[in-house]
Amino acid sequence: MSRQGKWEYLKAIHPRYRQASRAEKGRILDEFCQVTGYHRKAALRLLHGPPPARQRPLQPLRFG
Repeated sequence: MSRQGKWEYLKAIHPRYRQASRAEKGRILDEFCQVTGYHRKAALRLLHGPPPARQRPLQPLRFG
């Protein structure tokens, strides 16, 4: 899955995760990890964070 695809999926699933019960959150998290390939802890950080912006954040410049 491309980086842009993962971002779009996060935008779609974030509101659903916020309103879900504890049991549903576990199922949503499992699905999110399976689809995106994210480690469970990384996925939790994204889903528990603020709602994703309309556009994917720009990548920082790398020098060297």
